[in-house]
Amino acid sequence: MNFIKVGKILGKIMILESILMLAPLAVSIIYKEGLRNILAFLIPIALLLLVGILLQLPKPKRDNLYQKEGFALTAMVWLVMTLFGALPFVINKDIPDYIDAWFEIMSGFTTTGSSIVTDITAISHSGLFWRSFSHWIGGMGILVFVLIFIPESNEGSSMHLLRAESPGPQVGKLASKMKVTTRILYLIYLGMTAIEILILCFGPLTDYEAMREALGEPLASAYHNDKLFNALLASFGCAGTGGFGFIPNSMEYFTPFAQYVMSVFLILFGVNFSLYYLILIGKIGQVFKSEELRSYCLLLVFAVGLVFLSLMGSFGSVPQEYTVEEAFRHSLFQVASLISTTGFSTTDFNLWPMLGRTVLLVVMLTGAMAGSTAGGIKISRIVIAFKGAMVNIRKLINPRYVPKSKIEGKLLEERTTNDVFSFITLYFFLLIGVVVLLSFDPINGQAVTIVSDAGEYTVTHDFYSNFSATVACLSNIGPGFEAVGPYSSYAGFNWVSKITLTLTMMIGRLEILPVLILFNPKTWKRV
Repeated sequence: MNFIKVGKILGKIMILESILMLAPLAVSIIYKEGLRNILAFLIPIALLLLVGILLQLPKPKRDNLYQKEGFALTAMVWLVMTLFGALPFVINKDIPDYIDAWFEIMSGFTTTGSSIVTDITAISHSGLFWRSFSHWIGGMGILVFVLIFIPESNEGSSMHLLRAESPGPQVGKLASKMKVTTRILYLIYLGMTAIEILILCFGPLTDYEAMREALGEPLASAYHNDKLFNALLASFGCAGTGGFGFIPNSMEYFTPFAQYVMSVFLILFGVNFSLYYLILIGKIGQVFKSEELRSYCLLLVFAVGLVFLSLMGSFGSVPQEYTVEEAFRHSLFQVASLISTTGFSTTDFNLWPMLGRTVLLVVMLTGAMAGSTAGGIKISRIVIAFKGAMVNIRKLINPRYVPKSKIEGKLLEERTTNDVFSFITLYFFLLIGVVVLLSFDPINGQAVTIVSDAGEYTVTHDFYSNFSATVACLSNIGPGFEAVGPYSSYAGFNWVSKITLTLTMMIGRLEILPVLILFNPKTWKRV
């Protein structure tokens, strides 16, 4: 392990985080939140700068990183970012318990959106901004941004870092230089975020009458007057495919216009960013040849159609009554939100018919496209796994069969198929392991009261709650079902379960291998 080189990059990350914390600090000053809220960011900023600068002083004997070091460094970066990122919540008393605060900020940086906050109105503006801003930071990847400033080495250290942090089975360059690739990715990301903010700002954002009726005049007025603030936080969540709510009941009090706009951008941010680059350079024909994009669009249409039919009562009774437009809007929004692993909600889908909830659970598992900001298994892996299984079946029938399967116009290599099978196997092993660990929590079997747009009802925290919570954290989605549904929180879990789920979010965001490499003793041998 090249400890000094790893430490220098880690120090750069810490300095970067201190700079990023200036944004919520500015929000705290703008909203005149007082000395404690200002210190909540000044203290971590000072600590990060001090440690980060000290780590820059030693000079490494070699300037490159091997693959195992790149993967281990990536996992360390996310641990350090979240351990320091939790401090503002503890200092300003938004989330006094450090484990809860760590859970919350890990959920933010990993773009999960699972929350332990039970009363969102009690969180300061700077706290709300830091939660949602962490989605935007973590969406494209912390190291992807830092790679712009790290010199490339002959051994391809930058490529190891990009491969460790970027989602999907295959990672490649958009241009000849890694710095150029990362700049292209971030310019596209920044541009799409800015466009969504502008559209939301210039259209009707919140349903003021519904908010006033549900929240009362003072709270409704406060949220109604924060149009730019709400547009920023909503766009951060869509861009990073996070999903932290910042007003009561998530996106329920956003106007139909805003919900449709967000639905479109949720779908767009679930697309591989490489395809946007192809559009920018005029190669639109290649975009439509993308097999993963076609599969993604077909799954979206199929899922929205099934959920819509279930909400219209085609497959049984519906507890909530929707008009045709409402049923379509909720179907589109929830499918877009969950397939992109964002987790925003416009209604309590806990009360939907079984078919609708099953479709949502399926898209939670699949996720969106590789190379996007979404989590989950990824559409490309599903396609590769299916083709790999068909090849194996054909080989059993005819041992002389020569595979000719292709993915995105390239011959599907056996190594790629094996990597995908390995990932899916590890994914479900982890899923089962975490569910078993959660079964030891004393909350199991307890009744949980949920207050939603359809009224108050009670559910039991059971296996379904634990299973959906694990899927939500491992796939970086946010809400699950039953006791951890869209109108509930993760606050009821004990500290052991919260730490387990916090690490599960990081494992899911980094797609398992970097975390396993970090905790492998062989990684730490000096080279």
